[in-house]
Amino acid sequence: MGDNLYWMITITDRNQSQKFLSFYKTYGIEVVLSTLGKGTAASEILNDFGLEATQKAVLLSVVTGKVWSAVQKGLQTIMLIDIPGTGIAFTMPLSSIGGKRQLEFLTNGQPFQKGEESVLKDTKYELLVVIANQGYTEQIMAAARRENAGGGTVIHAKGTGMEGAAHFMGVELVNEKELVLIVSRTTLKNQIMQAIMQGAGPKAGAIVFSLPVTDTAGLR
Repeated sequence: MGDNLYWMITITDRNQSQKFLSFYKTYGIEVVLSTLGKGTAASEILNDFGLEATQKAVLLSVVTGKVWSAVQKGLQTIMLIDIPGTGIAFTMPLSSIGGKRQLEFLTNGQPFQKGEESVLKDTKYELLVVIANQGYTEQIMAAARRENAGGGTVIHAKGTGMEGAAHFMGVELVNEKELVLIVSRTTLKNQIMQAIMQGAGPKAGAIVFSLPVTDTAGLR
C-alpha cells in the first residue's frame, strides 16, 4: 500500500516557530521553509479568542500521509493547537515533484512509498512551487516563460534542514531562499517544470513541485 504527499502549512506566532520546528523534527520533518506574515483578524475576533495582531511565522514543509496523521494527533495533544491563539496547520495534496532526488530531499527522514497519482485529476490549472537559492528568480522565470508560463510571485523565506541537500542533489543550498509561485495550465505543467529545472542552473538548487488548483478567477 502506497502513500500520498502533502504540502503542510503551519501558521503560528513568530515566537512559537522554534517550538514547532523542534516538534516537527521529532516526526522526521527536517526540511522546512519559514517566512513571516502578519495577523489581520478584526479586533473583536482577536479579543474573543484572546489573540493579538502579532507577527506570524508561516512554516512550509512536505509530509507523507502517514506522517501527517501522526503529526495531526501530536499537534492536538502536545502542541495544544486547538487552544485559540496557538496556531493552525493544514495540508494540500501534491500532484507531482520534479525529480526523484528532489522527492528524497523534501521527504528526508520520512519513510515514503509512492501511492496513486493525485486524485484531483481533472484540474485545469496547477500551482507550481519553486524553491531556490536567493538571486535566481530571473533565470527561473525566463525558463518558465519559454514554455508559455505567465507571471510568478516571489516570497522570501529561510530554510532549515537544508544542509543535507548536497547528499541528494549535489548542490549546496543556502539558508536564504526564494519561493516562486506560478499558476500554469495543467497541460503545460510538465514542460514548465522541466524547463525550470534545466534553465535555473545548478547553483540555483531549484526544487519544483506542483499542487492541484480546483478553481480560478481572473485567469484568461
